[in-house]
Amino acid sequence: MARPRHSSSINKTSIRSPLKYALLLALGSAHADDQILQRVLVDGSRTNQLGVADAASAGTITQDELAARTVYRPGEVLEAVPGLVVSQHSGEGKANQFYLRGFNLDHGTDLRTSVDGMPVNQRSHAHGQGWTDLNFLIPELAVRLDYKKGPYSAEEGDFASAGTASVVYANRLLQGVASASAGQNGYGRALLADSIETQRGSLLYAVEALHNDGPFTNPDNYQKRNAVLRYSEGYANNGFNVSLMAYQADWNSTDQIPLRAVQDGQIGRNDAIDTTDGGKAHRYSLSGAWRRTAEDSSSKINAYIIANQLDLWSNFTYFMDDPEHGDQFAQPDKRVTSGLNASHSWHHHTETGNSDTTIGVQLQNDNIFNGLLNTEARRTLSATRQDHIVESGAGLFIENSTRWYPALRTVAGMRVDGYRFDVRSDLAANSGKVNDHLLSPNLSVIYGPWQTAKVYANFGTGFHSNDARGATIAIDPKTGLVADKVTPLVRSRGMELGARTAWLPGLQTSLSLYRLDFDSELVYIGDAGATEAGPPSRRHGIEFSNYYKPLKWLSVDLDLAYARARSRGAVEEGRYIPGAIEGTGQLAVTVDDGGPYSASLKLRYFGPRPLIEDNSVRSRSSMTLNGRFGWKIRKDLALELEAFNITNRRDSAIDYYYASQLKGEAAAVADIHFHPIESRSLRATLIKNF
Repeated sequence: MARPRHSSSINKTSIRSPLKYALLLALGSAHADDQILQRVLVDGSRTNQLGVADAASAGTITQDELAARTVYRPGEVLEAVPGLVVSQHSGEGKANQFYLRGFNLDHGTDLRTSVDGMPVNQRSHAHGQGWTDLNFLIPELAVRLDYKKGPYSAEEGDFASAGTASVVYANRLLQGVASASAGQNGYGRALLADSIETQRGSLLYAVEALHNDGPFTNPDNYQKRNAVLRYSEGYANNGFNVSLMAYQADWNSTDQIPLRAVQDGQIGRNDAIDTTDGGKAHRYSLSGAWRRTAEDSSSKINAYIIANQLDLWSNFTYFMDDPEHGDQFAQPDKRVTSGLNASHSWHHHTETGNSDTTIGVQLQNDNIFNGLLNTEARRTLSATRQDHIVESGAGLFIENSTRWYPALRTVAGMRVDGYRFDVRSDLAANSGKVNDHLLSPNLSVIYGPWQTAKVYANFGTGFHSNDARGATIAIDPKTGLVADKVTPLVRSRGMELGARTAWLPGLQTSLSLYRLDFDSELVYIGDAGATEAGPPSRRHGIEFSNYYKPLKWLSVDLDLAYARARSRGAVEEGRYIPGAIEGTGQLAVTVDDGGPYSASLKLRYFGPRPLIEDNSVRSRSSMTLNGRFGWKIRKDLALELEAFNITNRRDSAIDYYYASQLKGEAAAVADIHFHPIESRSLRATLIKNF
């Protein structure tokens, strides 16, 4: 397959001002976001963020780098972010588990994720706050992944305290592609995508179908149908696009299982306790984006409407609460999310530098119907609670970036967020309306009198919203006892010192030291399948990221991270935060001399974690080695082989510690519950360009 071709030689990342870039772009005939759709290994160098990023921990992953990664599931695209781990504790259709900066982020809380400006995190979700289901993502369409860490940007709002990940889709494909994949464990995938040029613009389409059973005794039988249709005109900074996306899936789940049942031989590592667990989901969206750039100003607007539905059946405690029917429960969630993001920037020169000022508004409304039901084999027995929630949020921000002189730049911003929760519950005492607002300032200082290095100091406040039901609850619907309300919006405070250097030709290095405080920690409750507010917390950490390209045909990535997470104040149970990630590491080596063959290997280390507050029970570390081999059979035809868990390690993808009761046990037993990493498997993909 051919390498990426750019009809313009302009390097976007070398130009600080987007206005200057737009003017240079206008001189050529290229579309700024033209990219070749491809999956075979390519020679793509990491974008140098010196003079571009506002923090040592922020960055951009290019399409070339994303295409070179070996991913078992779509959500693992986000593992391109240094220090971020993506895992799974259930069937493939369920939202992934995320870990970053000392957080077990559950299914996405405190990691703000978006695709083409549309939020992926779902507020007041039936299963967990900030639910982030990325299974609709088509990795081949992603031309860029932008990431930030910490609450240091006024543009980012809810769920952004640990970090943000923004995926940008292509507007046009310079080549069409048809690919077919097959692999072990019932894996099959087909993709067809192309762009059709019209008189005024371009029409992109992509259709994907996938099936996967996984290595489990009770097959996942994961079936996914996915499609994208996008019309676009103009350029990246002067144009618009309108997109339709549709995703449907259904699956069986092998959820986490108790360690004692495996050790005494009752079940195998890949067995399930309740074989009727699973789910089905759909996501339909209509979105549009518009941008205009003039000599001294720029404007952008994007709007969206998203219809999500999830039906999820889980059983984490087996027969502890209901020895006769079992403890399976359903969490249906049906919602329509609509929103608008708009911003305007002014650029002006000063005697010693330049300045950009941006103001923006972000609006989002969620109309939600969800519940918690007691079920047996997916058949409803009774309802614990059912709710209709209307959650509305508005954010207004202003941010100024000023280069005072060549060596010094500052970024200062402020945002104010207002939320309105309206809960109508089947239990009248739990209904109500709540309003809350927060003011969040931030400041970044970037200093670098040197050609090949910058140092950064970042300070800021952010927040996450709590589940609206927790803000209005009065009676616990399970126990009938009085329940405590939670704070609707919970503040975070962060600071970071960092450095970035490119002192050695071909080597890019960044180092970050950070601290992040939360006024209230969100804790995942296994037997309820939901999150609840916990005590205040503090995290310290260090991240060390390296990209080295010593030769044209060789590149090496090394990312290391360590974090210390503790609850603040006197906590009777202990100050450790269950599931809080401590150490992670990734080492990736890519070889591509431009000839017909290419290869890569990626080693991922996922360190041990405390599983209960006193740290007396801990998870083990896990390590996986994945690889890829590419063969360009001819210019328009390629074969790709992927191998996962090459060493066939028998590690855990995730561990929990809580009480459960198996059939025949006289009482509940506190135990480690784990989900195994997938055993060694191979996949082959044939790719035809046209």
